[in-house]
Amino acid sequence: MSEPAARRPGRLAWADWLNRDRVVAWGGILLALEALFFGFMVMWHHGFFGRIDRPTTTDFVSFYAAGKLALAGTPALAYDQAAHAAAEVAATAPGIGYQYFFYPPVYLLLCAPLALLPYMVAFVLFQAVTLGLWLLVMRRILNVTGWDWCVPMLAYPAVFWTLGIGQNAFLTAALLGATTLLLDERPIGAGMLLGMVCYKPHLALLAPVALAAGGRWRSFAAAAAMVAALVALSVALFGIDTWRDYLTALAGSGAVYETGRIELTGFVTPYGAARILGVGAHAAQMAQAAVSVLAAAATGWIWWRDPGPAARSAALVAGILLSVPLALIYDLLLLTVAIAWLVRAGRATGFLPWEKWVLFVCFLVSLASRYFGQATHIPIGPLAPALLMAVCLVRTHRAMPERSPGLPAPRVTV
Repeated sequence: MSEPAARRPGRLAWADWLNRDRVVAWGGILLALEALFFGFMVMWHHGFFGRIDRPTTTDFVSFYAAGKLALAGTPALAYDQAAHAAAEVAATAPGIGYQYFFYPPVYLLLCAPLALLPYMVAFVLFQAVTLGLWLLVMRRILNVTGWDWCVPMLAYPAVFWTLGIGQNAFLTAALLGATTLLLDERPIGAGMLLGMVCYKPHLALLAPVALAAGGRWRSFAAAAAMVAALVALSVALFGIDTWRDYLTALAGSGAVYETGRIELTGFVTPYGAARILGVGAHAAQMAQAAVSVLAAAATGWIWWRDPGPAARSAALVAGILLSVPLALIYDLLLLTVAIAWLVRAGRATGFLPWEKWVLFVCFLVSLASRYFGQATHIPIGPLAPALLMAVCLVRTHRAMPERSPGLPAPRVTV
């Protein structure tokens, strides 16, 4: 007996018009517009169109200044705001806004070598190398030939947020993406790469839940061993006092974020969404805790059922952004790992109804989240990871032998 017409998704749900050729073409248009706007903003902030009242800089100056202090034999001063601010000014220009440094001392292992180079050389090298690593991982995940796929990937708006703010999201996405790629065939290597994310420990806290739920104990042990090794190396090079000062600075970091030093519209987490809506800090933390539990449970269930790498990997990165209170607009770049895995699965076994729309919305959220929040005070940042998690849950359910009959089969498109 055929499925009732009322239960069949309409043509709109499949979005057959959203094929590879159109994605590449429209991605090219978006990329060109973003590049023009990005170039204009760079020239504007560097005084090409007239005198600017205050010199601007990026988050990278925070990394560079911390590296300079480490090279000078005073790594603990990276957590002394006065000394760190002076190092930032020395690297750039007087009058710049201070960029905080709340990274653990393991990050100094990367910052110090970069600080051996002139500031602009270090900035360009860091962004170029990490961008290249991210693209290499994305190509492996997508499992495609040629290079036209780069166009929509580079057009993903969080790419330009990462470049413009001078952040390390390319590196984080590359490490998490490579972890998902190696997990089945090289579990120890995957765990080691995951352990390297400890320079941003809050973005790896959900990983133990996933690995434990999936029974990936070799990767779990390898990640723990890598973290221990990096911490030990940082203690050996920079001293235990640096860790004490880091923990002191970290304890006071919450107060910094509550001062409004970072705009709430830059947050892409449930906590940030609650604060934008006018919820108090304590209530927002409670809401975040509830969402974190749900995200951990959903991720754990998906990894326990183990339907395949696509749903597992996408759920991990989506769950990360849902489970932490602090993730900013450039951290949406992590979702490219989820998008790439779901596109690969869709090309191989078929896209689910509305799945292409979800991937499309991820682009829109990355493009408009901050500006839409500023204009309307309506937060949309968490929408993208939430929708991706929903897709992962559906894919996992469909992969189960006892899944309900009569659900529309995925549709394979190119």
